Amino acid sequence: MRLYPLKFHPILKQRIWGGQRLREFGKEIPSGEKIGESWELADLPDDKSVISNGELAGKTLSQAIGNYPKEITGDENFSGPFPLLIKLLDAQDILSVQVHPDEQTCERMEKGEPKTECWYIISAAPGAVIYKGLKKGVSKDKFAESIKNGSVSELLEKIPVEAGQCHFLPAGTAHSIGAGLLIAEIQTPSDTTYRVFDFDRVDDRGKSRQLHIEEALESIHFDASGDNLSVTTIGRLVDCEYFKIDKGHQSENCELLLSAGKMKTLIILTGSGTIISSEQDSVEFRAGDCLLVPAAYEGAIRFAADTEYLTVTI
Repeated sequence: MRLYPLKFHPILKQRIWGGQRLREFGKEIPSGEKIGESWELADLPDDKSVISNGELAGKTLSQAIGNYPKEITGDENFSGPFPLLIKLLDAQDILSVQVHPDEQTCERMEKGEPKTECWYIISAAPGAVIYKGLKKGVSKDKFAESIKNGSVSELLEKIPVEAGQCHFLPAGTAHSIGAGLLIAEIQTPSDTTYRVFDFDRVDDRGKSRQLHIEEALESIHFDASGDNLSVTTIGRLVDCEYFKIDKGHQSENCELLLSAGKMKTLIILTGSGTIISSEQDSVEFRAGDCLLVPAAYEGAIRFAADTEYLTVTI
């Protein structure tokens, strides 16, 4: 079988801080539900993306790669899981202050999966902020005391954000997303999150969410306080050991060639178009779609409207 760009059914996640804005990307959000995350590309034990188009429709991403490892990934010896987890986030309320562990911390605590991530700001309400890393000089003891007295957010770098920015968050970075943000999140394949402070909020039943204070204090890189504050907006947004992210912009009626040799993931931020080749049926896309272009695929993208997109490579 000749492979083609793969599209996937979104995996919707209810979150206490979520909303309805992912409808703007064509997601079927049940009325009244707080959907905070749409997992666009996932290969975790309990959450596996299912292909929605073409001959492979109905198969999971991992099943497709198992059948066509070289054609999809470019590596005939590829063994999973797929090395990316891609989400769209709708933060209508502030998220908890949290941290994700690195490999060394997971080994030391003998649990969890390491997680490095980045946030691309799709849209931001006036005055929207993120919390990214600790202020310079914050020690473990000082941070632990702030958890007890409820002043955690005062020790984090509070950063105003706007659409088009990309923020990189390596494992070990304490962080939170403020209200009024729509974000594309690209990360390593892990769902390990240690909440350290949740602004004393409760759910509809009056119950607080679980915190993981001991694990968070073990995971935060206190020696890196004041670091990781850079932001990128054009070209190569992220270049780390796990993934590379480039931002592209094409005008209506433009065409972009796709060469074989490297697997690519496209996240469509705005616009629409069609991916075509001389041998397979065309694959249409629109804002909010995430497409996996196999390493063996050759073709072109024809843009039907002014389009911004992210290209993620391994």
